Amino acid sequence: MGLTIAQKIIKNHIVEGEMVVGSDIGLKIDQTLTQDATGTMAYLEFEAIGVPRVKTEKSVAYIDHNTLQTGFENADDHRFIQSVCKKHGIYFSRPGNGICHQVHLERFGKPGKTLIGSDSHTPTGGGIGMLAIGAGGLDVAVAMGGGAYYITMPQMVKVNLTGALKPWVSAKDIILKVLEVMSVKGGVGKIVEYGGDGIKTLSVPERATITNMGAELGATTSIFPSDEITREFLKAQGREEDFTELSSDADAEYDEIIDINLSELEPLAACPHSPDNIKPIKELAGQKINQVCIGSCTNSSYRDMMRVASILRGKTVADGVSLSIAPGSKQVLNMLALNGALGDMIAAGARILESACGPCIGMGQSPNSGGISLRTFNRNFEGRSGTKDGQIYLVSPETAAASALTGVFTDPTTLGDEEAIEMPEKFLINDNMVIAPAPVEEMDSIEIQRGPNIKPYPETSPLADKIEASCSLKVGDNITTDHIMPAGAKILPLRSNIPKISQHCFTVCDQHFPERAKMLGESIVVGGENYGQGSSREHAALAPLYLGVKAVLVKSFARIHRANLINAGILPLTFVNPDDYDKINLGDLIALPYLKEEILKGSNITVVNKTLDEKFEAVCELTDRTRDIIIAGGLLDYTKENS
Repeated sequence: MGLTIAQKIIKNHIVEGEMVVGSDIGLKIDQTLTQDATGTMAYLEFEAIGVPRVKTEKSVAYIDHNTLQTGFENADDHRFIQSVCKKHGIYFSRPGNGICHQVHLERFGKPGKTLIGSDSHTPTGGGIGMLAIGAGGLDVAVAMGGGAYYITMPQMVKVNLTGALKPWVSAKDIILKVLEVMSVKGGVGKIVEYGGDGIKTLSVPERATITNMGAELGATTSIFPSDEITREFLKAQGREEDFTELSSDADAEYDEIIDINLSELEPLAACPHSPDNIKPIKELAGQKINQVCIGSCTNSSYRDMMRVASILRGKTVADGVSLSIAPGSKQVLNMLALNGALGDMIAAGARILESACGPCIGMGQSPNSGGISLRTFNRNFEGRSGTKDGQIYLVSPETAAASALTGVFTDPTTLGDEEAIEMPEKFLINDNMVIAPAPVEEMDSIEIQRGPNIKPYPETSPLADKIEASCSLKVGDNITTDHIMPAGAKILPLRSNIPKISQHCFTVCDQHFPERAKMLGESIVVGGENYGQGSSREHAALAPLYLGVKAVLVKSFARIHRANLINAGILPLTFVNPDDYDKINLGDLIALPYLKEEILKGSNITVVNKTLDEKFEAVCELTDRTRDIIIAGGLLDYTKENS
């Protein structure tokens, strides 16, 4: 039996386990990336491990999330990260150089290599043929120290693309269609591989848009072949030597195959408040809008920006609409400035933002109360924009730009002839905003710069024989990491201060949760399906850890968040019978009387609701390794014990 692309990369990097679906495998990691919202904690964890120099082929720290400096906190974190990078062998991408995924694709990504990043949209690298996976910061710290990265061997899904996109239909519409087919939890435990003759019509930036937003499927990652289109992109970036041809075998087997005819696609939108709530733009046409935001790691490439400029050229943004545009990297912004496209955007009335995540992470540009905002981003979770009742729609750059001019939802296929956008034969290459680490011989002379907002990793403790604690919170289905640990301009600067940021934990769901959890001392959180979907932020586990949460009992978990809970030493439990969810209420006293014994045996976990006198079972699916991590009190403790 032949191998898929992902299986080939896994085979070349596997250091523990076997490629059997559902089993635990350890992978050698070639590259890592962090960003500043998750990076400070990741580097504190790396320091705690005690390895003096990173052992990966390339590790890069990006400053792209917390760039709105309304106080000292963000600037202090950036200074800390830069000093850690210089001392420990990590490349530092300065603020203004661009969004991590866009820059990594341009300057560092290599086909056939493994990449993990402390950001859930790390699978962007799959657009260039990498096995690129989002992970928690502690997993990245361990990988930088030379440790393996562990995942459950995924199933393989092939999305077979045929035909070619019609004018004004884009790569964003492809991934929105995949989301409509698979849903936000349809990719859990799977790697999505794109194939078929249709991929030959897609440039690397278009492929990266698709793999980027594959994170919204809940998939482990998404990947495209590395072919002549990949070679041309790398050549244009001055990196042709990094090219490796990579394709699946003709007799490769897939667990699922999805066929999509590109010729049949039309402009789509993800409606509030989920990336899989899909409708055709033509069904929304004519509805008034208030804001348009173009950019993010999903749609901020040179190609996307040139398409937007071609639509805006010689026109004016509609009265009552705020249009902001954030090119994804300094490379893109510089090229737009030199070829006149930036001038076209400015003349049309666009507000040009720095090359950073910005509004996508709730860092500015929040819409008006109840405002309808069209965004080329990847997530539209309720409140993520910074406006609680904001109505956020995810659309293509073409739809966004066309609608900005009319002031209403506008199907771009009504615009007439589409201007051809050619990929450049040579990109403008200037890496002066990437700072190389100090030589090994200078390491000891470098002092780490710590600001007063930087606090240590929360205290952990080994697994207790039993737990008896109250239910401090009960929530429903599709709880995101934005619900658990909100982002935004007010909260993100606290990412390196777990005690302070924990005061905002779950306040989207229940403003009294932090106070209640601290008062209880120890507690259990109960939830529904797909708990923890969204970002890779380990703060959604670390803040509950600090507040005394010992276990999370739900109907099902999203992959990264479940791993982060284990890393933090918090028990991830799922109901054997989902109906038992109804047997727990807020405030009930819950006992796990035989916990450690049952964990060691690998048996179901006995759950007793002492308040209602109910007894039922939960599952704690652990491998031998993750069982040892839970018993030790978390990955940091486990790593120290086994180093």
